[in-house]
Amino acid sequence: MLDKTMRINYLFDFYQSLLTPKQKNYMGLYYLDDYSLGEIAEQYNVSRQAVYDNIKRTEAMLEEYEEKLGLFAKFQERDQLLSSLRELLKSEPDNVIAIIDRLENME
Repeated sequence: MLDKTMRINYLFDFYQSLLTPKQKNYMGLYYLDDYSLGEIAEQYNVSRQAVYDNIKRTEAMLEEYEEKLGLFAKFQERDQLLSSLRELLKSEPDNVIAIIDRLENME
């Protein structure tokens, strides 16, 4: 569950500008502020099922955006390359140039 929550939080960070205000509010309250479905439903005067459905649809949309745009995957790849770069700087400075070239050529 924690892995899913972390993934959704990252996707929300990358793609929240593509969501409606209601989707942003529900996702922010549920994933960032740790509100329960009941607390969100009470705040917006809707059913728990309506909140649940909205959150599930929004999660699916975030996954679809990631599939099409790949911002999170690119972020993860850059993070991995930077980690490799840090390690190589300690032990193999000659290989650092190759990693820098890969980072510069990423789309």
